[in-house]
Amino acid sequence: MSHAEHLRADYAHFQPITTRWHDNDIYGHVNNVVYYSYFDSAVNTYLIEHGGLDIHHGSVVGFVVSSACDYFAPVAFPERIEVGLSVAKLGNSSVHYALAIFKHGQAQACAAGQFVHVFVDRASNRPVSIPPALREALSRLQRTTP
Repeated sequence: MSHAEHLRADYAHFQPITTRWHDNDIYGHVNNVVYYSYFDSAVNTYLIEHGGLDIHHGSVVGFVVSSACDYFAPVAFPERIEVGLSVAKLGNSSVHYALAIFKHGQAQACAAGQFVHVFVDRASNRPVSIPPALREALSRLQRTTP
């Protein structure tokens, strides 16, 4: 997929992220593995703030079971970035996210990724139905176009 195929208009929610000095690698840009941290932070911030996810004491937690990222343009500290977030597929116990990294105010993504959360019972680690408050928050992020 090309850089131009991932536009700001394709995403339902944006989470600002502060790049940090240690995000840069020896080549002077954010290291590829750090993008996964940005994705995870954006999704979990949304779930906590909009879906009531209780990461410390809740009976249901989300495990990332799959992830991928394509890189189109570098990002470097101290740039301000935003993670675009949408839901590509909402299942019974899982959700497939579409994510992208945008430099503040730019229309085209610097990177685009995806990951899958499976919601599980904290005690048993067995999949469970997504709780209603989380499902409602996630449904607001569903893509309206393929």
